[in-house]
Amino acid sequence: MKTAILKVQSFDESLADFARAWKSGVQETAATIAFATPELARDMLTPKRWHILKSLCGVGAVSIGDIARRVGRDADSVSADVAAMLSAGVLERSQDGVIFPYDDVSLDLPTIGRHTV
Repeated sequence: MKTAILKVQSFDESLADFARAWKSGVQETAATIAFATPELARDMLTPKRWHILKSLCGVGAVSIGDIARRVGRDADSVSADVAAMLSAGVLERSQDGVIFPYDDVSLDLPTIGRHTV
């Protein structure tokens, strides 16, 4: 099973992970899609977009109309959400439509500590 982990991670941390994987020669069991800040992750992964993402796990390439039917929304609003996720590299285009090439997805957010006054 191919899993995608969406997480908050700096560019330097992403490069370090890549270098470790490259040096080890061991294939990762999960792909990481990183956002530089929690705010970027929050803005990209709205509840409606998360629903789209979950509905695309393991289904292969689909059209915007098919995605809209899967999530019970109109095609125009789904198209806007898909365009944003394509632009961010969360989704991919294929000859047959849009694809999220993973069977599962998880979200790994940083822990936010308590604020004291």
